[in-house]
This record gives sequence, structure tokens and C-alpha cells, in this order.
Amino acid sequence: MIVVVGTGTGAPLPPDAEAQLADAGLVVGARRHLAAARLPEGAERIVLGPLAPALEAIEKYREKRDGRVVVLASGDPGFFGIVRALAERFGAERLDVRPGVSSVATAFARLGLPWDDAVVVSAHGRDLRTALNVCRSHPKVAVLTGPGSGPAELGAALAYRSGDRVLVVASALGDPGNERVERVTPAEAAARDWGTAVSVVLCLDESCALAPVRTVAGPPSGPSRWALDESEFTHRDSMISKFEVRALALARLGPRLGELIWDVGAGSGSVAVECARFGAAVTAVEKTRDGVERIRANAEAHGVDVRVVHGAAPTVLSDLDDPDAVFIGGGGRELPAIVTVCARRARRAVVVAMAALDRVPAAREALTGAGFDCDGVLLQSSRLAPLPGGVSRLSATNPVFLLWGVRPPARTEGVPQ
Repeated sequence: MIVVVGTGTGAPLPPDAEAQLADAGLVVGARRHLAAARLPEGAERIVLGPLAPALEAIEKYREKRDGRVVVLASGDPGFFGIVRALAERFGAERLDVRPGVSSVATAFARLGLPWDDAVVVSAHGRDLRTALNVCRSHPKVAVLTGPGSGPAELGAALAYRSGDRVLVVASALGDPGNERVERVTPAEAAARDWGTAVSVVLCLDESCALAPVRTVAGPPSGPSRWALDESEFTHRDSMISKFEVRALALARLGPRLGELIWDVGAGSGSVAVECARFGAAVTAVEKTRDGVERIRANAEAHGVDVRVVHGAAPTVLSDLDDPDAVFIGGGGRELPAIVTVCARRARRAVVVAMAALDRVPAAREALTGAGFDCDGVLLQSSRLAPLPGGVSRLSATNPVFLLWGVRPPARTEGVPQ
């Protein structure tokens, strides 16, 4: 067996750690863990740095020796920790895991807040964009940080895009002399040098800090229904994507937690709101002032965060972060240029809705020219409408052409990650 001991967030090792270490032949851990441990005389030790050499050394030791292997790890080693790598290499049945309290649980405890409704995302050794998009779309997020993905970088990315968020930076958790838990704005976080002692960063919309009692932990599982009726949105003169069109557009966009979706020419913002209800971070672009206010009102009515940008595409798009997918619901004569820009920036999909069939060839050419696989369909539906006498007739809606482009996986090289 390989014994994995979670040290929690405190400096002293857990009570049963010494018993596990007493007859250890090989002890693996960070330098600070090894310094704090009372190791038996003659025990070999490996300072954890890059994971692959450590795993290789453990395997070689187990092939030649019968001594116990003990791995010391921060917090709960099964929570974004070393247990995954050990289980993949040696098998879960060969692990004896003794968990400690994670930094996430400790940080929320310091604030006196529950965290069963929090989303936990790791930016340690990973691109910050996923954590950033989760912070934009969810009111309670814990970010496990690392070099280049710390409070300053997170704050800089959020400073002008999520004004209602506060960052709680927890450093040196469990160290009585050095522990700090500080509330700062994203802009304040961006202006600081936080050093190397950061344990975890919480990104909170404090107005939603106490959510209703939950049965399932983590983020909401997604909306119970989508392609909402037009009557559930404020709109002007029926200028809104019909629910039949929205249903297929959502299926092709595939919005999900950790991604960024653009809704260009958003109008009422119905597509933007529905994408946000799936957990995606959403930026809605609208050129009219009354449209901007309408989008904000619809987002508030449905309880989601949608960043609204007032301006005309494609010019205003240059200031936005690269999206995972884009819905284009307007554009007029500028449509080919808008599709071209969106196709160049989108990581995986672009969906275009057009009432004028004359614009389909140019939009399709822009998508295929950007290397997308392109397909489309003319949507023409008839809805039930009541007639006197308790009978119904069919009432036709205006036809809409929905065109979509999907970036083939083999051609994702060079796309911003």
C-alpha cells in the first residue's frame, strides 16, 4: 500500500501521520512537509517538484523494496491533488488515503459561509480562461491558483468585466502567525504582489452568498427547460429570436460552464440569457441604447449575469476576449465582415440566424473560408392558434435560415487556447 496523508492547511502534521511515518521506507512530499515530519532514520525521501519523476521513483522503489511508501500532500489530496495521479499509475486499490481539510473548505469556514453551492475550479498549471469564465457566470467560486494564475492575474481580467464581484484572497491558511484572509476588489487584487503564500481565491457576488438550501452540491445542473417562449422576454415589436430558432441555435452553440459565448446583434438578449442559464459566461453586443437596457432587464429577470457591450460589430469585437462560440442574430450589410471576424476568433462554433436568404452565401463563404465545417437549415414552423368554437388552426411564423460552422478538431492548432 501507498499511504497518502493529507496535511490539511495547518503546519503541524495530522495526529495519525507520525504513526504512518514510523516505519516508512520512502517519504515523498514538498520540502516544507518533509521538514515538519519526524522521519525514521534511514528512510529515503523525495522532494516533490515535477510529478513524473516522483512517480517513477516510487515505482522503482516498490519494485526493489518492501518498505512502506508515505506521500505527504497539502489539504485533501483527493481534491485536485496527487491521489488522481497515484491512482492512475498504481491503482486505487493500492492507496490508503488519509484526507485533511482542503484550503477551499477552510477559506469558506473563515468567512462563516457554506460552500455546498460553490463552484471549485483549478487554475494551477492550467489556462486561467476557464476559471475566469466561471467567475463571470457564477456567484460563488473558489479558484485554486498557481504561478501566473494568481489573484493579480484573476483581478486584472475581472476588473472591468465583473464590477459586482469581490475577491477574497486567503494566504498561508492554518499558519497562526502568517494567515491572512483579505477582501479586495478585482482592481485592488490586480495592483498587488501577492507572493507565493496564496492558498485559494474566492470570487463572490456577496448579494448571493447565501443561496437557498441545496440537495445537490456544486453548480446548478442546468435549466429545467430552454427555448423559452417569447413572452418570457421583454422585446420590441416581436424583434426576438423565435423559440424554434433558439432551440436549434442553443443545440449548435452548446453553452456550458467555463466557456464564453458572444451574442452579436443581441436585440432582446434572449439567446444571451439562455446561454447564461446553462452556466456559460456571456457577452451580448448591441448597437442600440434601448436594446442594451432591454438585455440588462431580461438578464435580471432571469437571474443571470450577462455582460452587455454597447457598440456596433465588427468594430467593437476587437476589445472582447476570444469566445468559445458565437451567435450572430443581426448585422445587415456588415454581416459578412462580422461572420469573418467571429469565425477567426471563435474556438469551436459560430451560429448565424438570417431572415434574408440573399445573405446566406456570403455568410457561408466566410465560415468555410475560416476553415469551419458548415451546415444549415431553413426553419419554417406553424404554431397552434385558437379559433372560435374550441378548435385550432396553424399559424405560420416567418422562415429563418440558420447557418452554423463547427471548427474541426484536427484544425484547432493555432486557435487561441
